[in-house]
Amino acid sequence: MKNLTYLFITMIVFTYCSSPKSEESVAESMQYRIAYNVWTDKEGDNYEVFSMKTDGSDARNITNLSGVEWTYFASGSDVLYISDRDTCTRCYFLYSTDAYGTEHSKIGGPQLKDSWMSTRKGGEEIIVNPRVEGDSAFYIINRQGALVQKIYTGLSYYSDPCFSPDGTEIVFRGSEKRFRPNIGYQDELYIVGVDGSNLRQLTYYPEGDTTADWYSYHAGPPYWEPNRNIITYHSKQQGGSYLFQINPDGSGLKKLTPDSITIGWHSWSPDGKLIAFDANSGGKEGKMNFDIFTMDYESGDITQVTTDTLFEQAPVFVEVRKINKNL
Repeated sequence: MKNLTYLFITMIVFTYCSSPKSEESVAESMQYRIAYNVWTDKEGDNYEVFSMKTDGSDARNITNLSGVEWTYFASGSDVLYISDRDTCTRCYFLYSTDAYGTEHSKIGGPQLKDSWMSTRKGGEEIIVNPRVEGDSAFYIINRQGALVQKIYTGLSYYSDPCFSPDGTEIVFRGSEKRFRPNIGYQDELYIVGVDGSNLRQLTYYPEGDTTADWYSYHAGPPYWEPNRNIITYHSKQQGGSYLFQINPDGSGLKKLTPDSITIGWHSWSPDGKLIAFDANSGGKEGKMNFDIFTMDYESGDITQVTTDTLFEQAPVFVEVRKINKNL
């Protein structure tokens, strides 16, 4: 009888702990903020990283430093940003903070180029684009900045690496020509294994489209969205800059944003529901004033999140855990 009573109590506890209500409470405890770059002082060439709620409220400066601070990726609750603090102008090293800028830490490793980055293994490894004299590889480093691996692409130009969902490949911007005018430079997206094998070109800029200058993004920094296993990027085509998606095998090319909006850098929310991007709110022919927007992927509905006069770019989603007293 004692054993039956114990079994009955155990079943009740297990049912309560695994109930839908408990699962919903856990899901509700996770929220997002958007971190983004703001040109706060044009004359002084000062950039800061801000963060805000996804509706645009509670915007705050989370770096508050002189010089240049730019974020290009967030891993979970960590905002990764490059900064030229404590060094020469535009000599960047990697730092991290949280969504509110309460703690900052320098991640060791080499000086970095101005490039997007990505993480794998739960954020424990970061792929970066280093500025190392005599070397021409992407570096995978750990959270202490120690070198884990180098990836050589064999291309004259390479930037903005992003891991595949399983971490075995990267997609990146590359070109067979160096980034210089009048030599036939044109960036495209490429995929390569993390061991440097199986390099293949993913995107092909439309023939006959001459609206992109040599320095314009033919294929902008990519994002490998894990929930759908698609790759998204922006490209200047037909006079505007639009967001596209493509499958890793090169099929399924699709334009995602309308002609009415000219967009720039973008990222996805971890749940795969929202895309955040910066866009020229002045329109194609209007003033150059970039604001932050979000788009619901399924419906295509676009919301302008910031409406001020600041120059705001490169939004990334940061996880923020909310304490739920019912848990």
